[in-house]
Amino acid sequence: MDRYFNDVTKAVNTSPIKDLKQLCEIIKKIKENDSKVIIAGNGGSAAISSHLTVDFTKAAKIRAINFNEADLITCFANDYGYENWIKEALIAYCDPTDLIILISSSGRSPNMLEAAKWANQENIDLVTLTGFAKENPLRSLGKINFWVDSHSYNVVEMAHHTWLLGVVEQIAADAL
Repeated sequence: MDRYFNDVTKAVNTSPIKDLKQLCEIIKKIKENDSKVIIAGNGGSAAISSHLTVDFTKAAKIRAINFNEADLITCFANDYGYENWIKEALIAYCDPTDLIILISSSGRSPNMLEAAKWANQENIDLVTLTGFAKENPLRSLGKINFWVDSHSYNVVEMAHHTWLLGVVEQIAADAL
């Protein structure tokens, strides 16, 4: 147990403050433009996206959505293939001035990669959060890319969650 808490503390404390501040500025512009933040992930990262969506909306007063409804996922996955369902959800819900945040511990999930490629094709701002291999494919696709140097899902996800909650806290504090 000590190892886990030491690893999480180390990961969180390596937060790229400059990039987190840049993300805060991008999100403030999203609010000024009356645009929204769209957050997506698989598994534990989907749970993070749900939590962050609520906090961006309530605490930071930023419109935010995620795609965690089972009917949306299964409909789009059935019709377009699992690797394309997030891309297709973005096509349906994303406006050109929105911000997309994709969370993938491995940075190798095909549905995240297809969504990121679509965002880049459409010139929509994209932020990625990954871990595991430093050279994972998703990490190279975002305007800002946050990476955790760990191969443990729980450590990577906890760092992602903590960093994004820090962004919410900063934006909410700046609005006071």
